[in-house]
Amino acid sequence: MNDSKKGFVHNVRQSVLTTLVLLLICGFLFPVVLTGLSAVMFPHQAGGSLLTTADGTAVGAQNVGQDFTQPYFMKGRPSAYQYNTYYEDEEGNQFYNDGTEFAGLSSGSNNYGPSNPALAERVQADIEEFLAANPGVKREDIPTDLLTASGSGLDPHISPASAEIQIPAIAEASGLSEEALRDIVAAHTSGKVLGVFGEEKVNVLEVNLDIAQAMGLIEG
Repeated sequence: MNDSKKGFVHNVRQSVLTTLVLLLICGFLFPVVLTGLSAVMFPHQAGGSLLTTADGTAVGAQNVGQDFTQPYFMKGRPSAYQYNTYYEDEEGNQFYNDGTEFAGLSSGSNNYGPSNPALAERVQADIEEFLAANPGVKREDIPTDLLTASGSGLDPHISPASAEIQIPAIAEASGLSEEALRDIVAAHTSGKVLGVFGEEKVNVLEVNLDIAQAMGLIEG
């Protein structure tokens, strides 16, 4: 009986010790080492891939989209959470820009099925808004990614076609030439990974930062 108790205590002790050692290694040492190596090897990415103005003010993250409403800025993809942009009324209530109640900082999509009426209504509203802002564009020429939300709702990129179709309206609103805007877009267009995987994409925030600099809204 005593041997049985001793064996039980020994097994429990080993289990607890093993758990504590693994907790220390996996829950503390490994994250600390990984975080330290990341900060040394990839300081920009480890710091959040922040984009800053000339005076060092952070204006956003390279890999997180934003909601742009000014006519002289390029627009990104639709977002189910409107890129977490909201405003407060006099009573402190928070609302998205479309007037619906702010749901808190989130990411994701509505997961509407193709037959869901809410999806059709949302797409139709986006089409009408885009055509109003870009009167020279035909309905059938609007690129698909300007009407479809990404899975995260925070996609910072659009396709080159989506950037190109917005240039005439942005040129008129900003006073910049279409050629200058195309040069800005080209500077912030990244190609396929290894020339094979993915698609070419344009970073909307980076483009708009250059537009703001060219317009004299911020220092270059």
